[in-house]
Amino acid sequence: MTIRFSAPAKINICLHVLKRRVDGLHQIDSLVIFLDCGEWVTVSKANRTELNIIGPQAAKLPVSENNLILRATRLFPARCTSKITLHKSMPVAAGIGGGSADAAATLKAMSKIWQLPVPTVSNQLQLGADVPVCMHSKPVLMQGVGEVISSVLNFPKLFCCLVNPGVAVKTEDIFKKLIKKDNPAISILPKSEKDWYIWFDQQRNDLQQPAISTEPVIDLVLKQLKNFNPIVARMSGSGATCFALFETLEQAKKSAKMISKDFPKWWTTAGSILG
Repeated sequence: MTIRFSAPAKINICLHVLKRRVDGLHQIDSLVIFLDCGEWVTVSKANRTELNIIGPQAAKLPVSENNLILRATRLFPARCTSKITLHKSMPVAAGIGGGSADAAATLKAMSKIWQLPVPTVSNQLQLGADVPVCMHSKPVLMQGVGEVISSVLNFPKLFCCLVNPGVAVKTEDIFKKLIKKDNPAISILPKSEKDWYIWFDQQRNDLQQPAISTEPVIDLVLKQLKNFNPIVARMSGSGATCFALFETLEQAKKSAKMISKDFPKWWTTAGSILG
């Protein structure tokens, strides 16, 4: 038997860095959504654990023992040896989940195939701060260092275009460039669709400017997205992927198509927001 789980693209609509804790971790507020595109993982029982990576972005992610998928398997008993296939379609180190989403999909698949509980949130955090949030596929509020997750029930039905300029950035490097680490918390979530539009514009990603200073091309990506008059355009996570929200799927697909035409080396996709 083979179990397959999707690993949808994760988008930080906003990311507020509230403070740096004494242990070096950063306390954040972030509203996170997921797109109906991304990667997928299959898991089956085997005599030994092995990982195969296929797909259009596979060449950029060689298999290594430090891969988050293999690290995720180690949260289960040693007897749970599994054959895992990852279909890699998103850029590496792109700020849209990627490895964290793959690890989350692996945890869910292994839990099901071996009929064992999903590892605890504290164990998930050993893999990375984004793994707990990637266990969800609907709009959520992520707080603390990534361990506090709460549902967002009234997120509007919108559509998204994602663009990555083909550069990878390391999250730890971007945090090091963040000058102010005691920023205001996220605003109270809206109750109506009209209020959401205003709310989007009032939020921010505190890592956006540090990322632009590292990779100035991110600013060009944002300018291209804003040419299509989206509801909001911003960088996701620590970059370099940027997003734009639209009211229709046609608008999102058109922006992706036009940007891909003008910048053929950039990675683009568009889709619906899950949940």
